[in-house]
Amino acid sequence: MKVEKNWLMQYPEEIPHDIEIDEKPLQYYLEEAARKHPEKPALDFLGKRMTYGSVYEEALRMANRLRSLGIRKGDRVAIMLPNSPQSVISYYGALMAGGIVVQTNPLYTERELEHQLIDSGSKIIICLDLLFPRVEAVKNRTSLEHIVVTGVKDYLPFPKNLIYPFVQKKQTNLVVRVEYTDTIHSFKKLLEEGDVSSIDIDFDVKEDLALLQYTGGTTGPAKGVMLTHYNLVANTMQCRTWMYKAKYGEEKILGALPFFHVYGMTCVMNFSIMYLGEMIILPKFDPKQVLKAIGKHKPTMFPGAPTMYIALLNDPNIHSYDLSSIASCISGSAPLPVEVQENFEEITNGNLVEGYGLTEASPVTHANFLYGNRVIGSIGVPWPNTEAAILSAETGTIAEEKEVGELMIRGPQVMKGYWNQPEETASTFHDGWLLTGDMGYMDEKGYFYIVDRKKDMIIAGGFNIYPREIEEILFEHPKVMEATVIGVPDPYRGETVKAFVVLKDGVTCSEEELDEHCRKYLASFKVPRLYEFRDELPKTMVGKVLRRVLVEEEKQKIKENA
Repeated sequence: MKVEKNWLMQYPEEIPHDIEIDEKPLQYYLEEAARKHPEKPALDFLGKRMTYGSVYEEALRMANRLRSLGIRKGDRVAIMLPNSPQSVISYYGALMAGGIVVQTNPLYTERELEHQLIDSGSKIIICLDLLFPRVEAVKNRTSLEHIVVTGVKDYLPFPKNLIYPFVQKKQTNLVVRVEYTDTIHSFKKLLEEGDVSSIDIDFDVKEDLALLQYTGGTTGPAKGVMLTHYNLVANTMQCRTWMYKAKYGEEKILGALPFFHVYGMTCVMNFSIMYLGEMIILPKFDPKQVLKAIGKHKPTMFPGAPTMYIALLNDPNIHSYDLSSIASCISGSAPLPVEVQENFEEITNGNLVEGYGLTEASPVTHANFLYGNRVIGSIGVPWPNTEAAILSAETGTIAEEKEVGELMIRGPQVMKGYWNQPEETASTFHDGWLLTGDMGYMDEKGYFYIVDRKKDMIIAGGFNIYPREIEEILFEHPKVMEATVIGVPDPYRGETVKAFVVLKDGVTCSEEELDEHCRKYLASFKVPRLYEFRDELPKTMVGKVLRRVLVEEEKQKIKENA
């Protein structure tokens, strides 16, 4: 299929149409930074600062210890950590050891964690101490051979490291005691015992996987997206090309996006290390902590999601902080409201633009221009080396300008496929193009617009949520006969989860009962915020629930109440 790349006419002269992608493994960039600039600050974590030399040394120690625990090229290493020095060290250490990183959301329940560990075949998991009981509970049902445990306090500066356990107990009411054995290891002790000898492994960067990033499915459990070293290097280099005013070695990047999410991984962690930036790492997004961090550390870049910018703008103390250091932000994960964009730019004097991506593309494929012409309401234009087109549902070929169809992508950042799912992989590609499942169109200038989702995915607070998974949990409740789930508009989260439930004859059930049930089996961001009990659900003649009817009903309610 031939594509007219009208968008290239919109490129400013500073952005090349194509770039040469390095054929190097991802960890190469940390090694180079440490060799050339060992004393350059690499990260700041709540006052704990580490240089590129120290991060590289600890990653190398981790790599050697992982090798001693049996990790060989192609083995999977799961990481279940919040943003922290440990998450960076573990990520790059696993790659240096030849492993494939399996990023695991710390919010996962035992059920979700078990599926991911079994499916990936992970041999080792590196987790937070608070999460250890959850990991230990599923270990014997998985292929895990070793568990490595760390705590936030392990990388806090004095005296925060002494105070933190008391703060943690007050916040969580949990005291986790880990009994170390031959298969359960202390992160700190593991590194102390590791050596710093280099590990020589040959990589075929276009074929060898660096990452299994799990993403939900509308027809079943989460699938492992296979991303190669080349995929991740390409997307990071594309990001740098787009942000052409960024100065090598001089940028400070705010790490509020979780690194276990591919967006934060690429646009914060990998970007920062490839271009010798300094990461200002926060373990979780908290508006007050973010404002304090910006005021104190003066980051120049703040990749984020709309919910983050909304939360900051709604903080009553925002004007007490100097946010003028923020020069550039690319917003992803959900549509960016115009008023949020304008208000945030007014406060920071920086540029905030909307982009687009998906896990299967490492993740970014499109963005508006940070320093040039941008079109409000558009996701922008494809990045260098990236082709995009709209597939016409009527003709099965490239759609006409402004004709709505399915957005599809080609480029060096596009995944190799789904882990152990050849049929799913085949159905996601069309003549070499990645089908995104998003419906949109392209205008005459080459700007792309998303109008709807072909899939029923819900995006709430930047997280992808798939109705089928929640519905299956609701179906397991003994009082539920039928259930369907949709996303409804939410001014803060973008969308929120609403469940429509039909109860079995003769029983009563409260929202609280269903909420308690769901929280046992689902991460908190997936749990429905709204419930509606009905006598029946709208269906087709063959009994399929008409989810779209429910969506339209909700839109009508909002319109009537406006």
